[in-house]
Amino acid sequence: MTVLTTLRAEIAAATDRFIATVAGLGDADVAAPSLLPGWSRGHVITHVARNADSLGNLLSWARTGIETPQYPDPGSRAAGIEAGAARSAAEQRADLADSAARLAAAVEGLPERAWSAPVSALRPPPHPAWYVLVRRVRELELHHVDLGAGYTPADWPGAFVRRELHDCLACWPYGKSTVGGIVFTDPVDEWSGLGKGPVVRGEARGVLAWLTGRSAGQGIRVVREEPGAASEEVPPPPPWLSMPAPADLPSAPPDTYPEESP
Repeated sequence: MTVLTTLRAEIAAATDRFIATVAGLGDADVAAPSLLPGWSRGHVITHVARNADSLGNLLSWARTGIETPQYPDPGSRAAGIEAGAARSAAEQRADLADSAARLAAAVEGLPERAWSAPVSALRPPPHPAWYVLVRRVRELELHHVDLGAGYTPADWPGAFVRRELHDCLACWPYGKSTVGGIVFTDPVDEWSGLGKGPVVRGEARGVLAWLTGRSAGQGIRVVREEPGAASEEVPPPPPWLSMPAPADLPSAPPDTYPEESP
């Protein structure tokens, strides 16, 4: 068994949770603002649906060897979201479910050899096709929070949080860092040498929410060198997802991801 089995299960569970939340929204709810500036909930739901189709394009590329970009260009991505954002709640639900089913069928039908094929997002670096599944979980979990409909970072599964923090560090934008280190309180761990700025401390979900722009830093505090010194204001996070994937991923699906230490 490889990580593919685990990731498929995570996608299925995250999809079910997202669809359940959307099922509880009426037309006015869907038209209301989301937590993303300038986007309604309809924009978020449409984006998640079109993301499923776009990742299906990458799996087609892996299966056939014919380059099939995730999106033709950033403009077409934005246009697709805008075109579907104002639809009714019923239309949004149907599209969300149908697009998720298409992606699930593409995942199920991909030959074993194709999971190692290199594909590419809108930005480098290329990544092996198996990492498409990691990216889908990311889209579902982050944008579920963005709906502002009751699902919060506190609801994120632990496996998702650990993996995203691992990849965040692997893609850390050192030249644009706003902190010098992060101390995690659960479990006790530390990232150091991140760049210029203070060291901050918090629990894993809170740190990930802050790093991804899903919180203003609630539950995070600055660690000062002087014992008993007052906490400073938490700085803004560095740019999130400066790379769509770590640059040194194994080509073949590993047994676990992140790979467990011996």
